[in-house]
Amino acid sequence: MRAAILDGCGCFPTGRHYAGIAHLLRSVVRGLADELGAADTRWSEIPIALLDVETTGRDASIDRVVELGIVVGRGGEVIARYNWMINPGMPIPEEARAVHGIGNDDVKDSPRFEVIAHEIVAALGGCIPAAYNAPFDRAFLHAELGRAQIVTGQAFSTPTAPVAPAARRDVEWLDPLVWAREIQREEKSKALGEVAARLGVKLENAHRAMDDAEAALLVFYKLASDSRVPSAYGAMVQEQRRLGLLQQDERRFWR
Repeated sequence: MRAAILDGCGCFPTGRHYAGIAHLLRSVVRGLADELGAADTRWSEIPIALLDVETTGRDASIDRVVELGIVVGRGGEVIARYNWMINPGMPIPEEARAVHGIGNDDVKDSPRFEVIAHEIVAALGGCIPAAYNAPFDRAFLHAELGRAQIVTGQAFSTPTAPVAPAARRDVEWLDPLVWAREIQREEKSKALGEVAARLGVKLENAHRAMDDAEAALLVFYKLASDSRVPSAYGAMVQEQRRLGLLQQDERRFWR
């Protein structure tokens, strides 16, 4: 990943135009997977891998993944689906099972993460990574990949096959939750099920990885029809970062 230059077009990332200031709008865009497209590429034309994990708890440093789903979209349509049940190598607490319905017996014969790590990375390859509440899923993916590399002693890239953007720490993940908080600001709940229902997106098996991933991807495409969502990849990453920081400040203020 290298920093990309987003050329000025006389408009801010929101799309609002201002005459005579294009020369001021050249800025460095951090966090792009630039092998997938330039900063001015329409992000909807690039494959997006929406990832969701179900886990034994909320702490990625000690808890483990029990189910991982990936749904890949392009141009507003789903083009691939993947799902893995995973043996976490530790008991699944009752409070976690109560959320996602996955118990110890459901995963006792499933592979450990390190066995299928290369399958997961392959499914994420060539795609912009995304997740609903991305910091959570990203932390678990990177923690599990770190453990898998230690166990297998293998890297997840070769000179001819670079590591998937989702596995790199310098690539920004797209996050529909950030946009839901902005576009549905007046709504009380921003839980995936509630946001999906308001947008007419079906979510039949909430808190199961592939179902949540597909619903979140379709929610993202629906939200992206709003004029506040930039169409260029670089502008999307910049504006999401700006909104995310503002939202963090707002949450700290109300605590």
